[in-house]
Amino acid sequence: MMDSAAYAAARRYARSNVVTARVDELEFHLPILIGDLVVCTADIVFVGHSSMEIAVNVEVEDLEHEGKPQRALSAYFTMVALDRNAKPKNVPALVLDTEEVKAAFGEGKRRYEEHKAKKKQQFIAEKAAREAAKAAEK
Repeated sequence: MMDSAAYAAARRYARSNVVTARVDELEFHLPILIGDLVVCTADIVFVGHSSMEIAVNVEVEDLEHEGKPQRALSAYFTMVALDRNAKPKNVPALVLDTEEVKAAFGEGKRRYEEHKAKKKQQFIAEKAAREAAKAAEK
């Protein structure tokens, strides 16, 4: 359900096919029981060149008791826009028209940069391990 909501939001925004590249910070806040009403929402919070970060929230409402819907799950999905040849495609810049949207964009950019740095460190470590293995073979 969450991936479908992220797909729909990204597909609408990019006006092209999209694929899921990463799911980040999947958090379970409350259980969802049989008979509960479940509502899933998705919002674009950060946009790179071809990637988009989508905040997906699942709210649950107990229909047998009065009360407001409560957040049951939340996650960030990174989706990548693809052209007709399945190659990454540029997406439009995100309009930052409110302070809330600007803050969400800033947090998304921070997550994006942290992930990039982590990926770079992992690449460097793997390269060093391969070089050490080659040296040990000699």
